[in-house]
Amino acid sequence: MTDRADLPEHWVEFEADAEHVRREREKARNLRETAWWKRRVQRGLCAYCGKPFPPRELTMDHVVPIARGGRSARGNVVASCKPCNTAKKLLTPAERLLLARKHSEREEPD
Repeated sequence: MTDRADLPEHWVEFEADAEHVRREREKARNLRETAWWKRRVQRGLCAYCGKPFPPRELTMDHVVPIARGGRSARGNVVASCKPCNTAKKLLTPAERLLLARKHSEREEPD
């Protein structure tokens, strides 16, 4: 993953709707208490790297970040290890793949 300084500006600069963020964080807290979420975490697998982790080490990650308009709903949250969740930041998985590809192309010798 590249540093934030390497990201195109249009991917990191945006106006987050404070009310939307507050509302969705509350929904996320409620979702963490559901049997559905508890089953997800009990699987013990990070959705991004696929590595096994103890359930207590998995966090809830919003695939489309709340700050970018994402929702706290089953289709938009996954169990993620802390390193993957931290590395993802405010990017979508597709953006991470594009950046990884761009980064690897810069490192390849001609």
